[in-house]
Amino acid sequence: MRVDKLLWFLRFAKTRPVAHGLVEQGHMRLNGRRIERAHHKIAVGDVLTVPIADGVRVIEVLSLPLRRGPASEAQSCYRLLDGRPVDPIAAPDSHDA
Repeated sequence: MRVDKLLWFLRFAKTRPVAHGLVEQGHMRLNGRRIERAHHKIAVGDVLTVPIADGVRVIEVLSLPLRRGPASEAQSCYRLLDGRPVDPIAAPDSHDA
């Protein structure tokens, strides 16, 4: 699967052209190597470093989605490796302990 299509399916971009532009900017990494072309192929087990509006996400691809489905379906296709919670609102406060 192409990296731009994957980013769109996984909901890291609202549209496929936005996903294409995100890759073409050259700030993305695939298995630690910089990629600048949206046609790079992605496979299960690949690690992507994705710059997004609120920071950088490091994800491992667990499965390739067949469509752009609901967010819950998209989130089941990858695992976050950067240690941040998916929803900052759900993050536990340090003073709650």
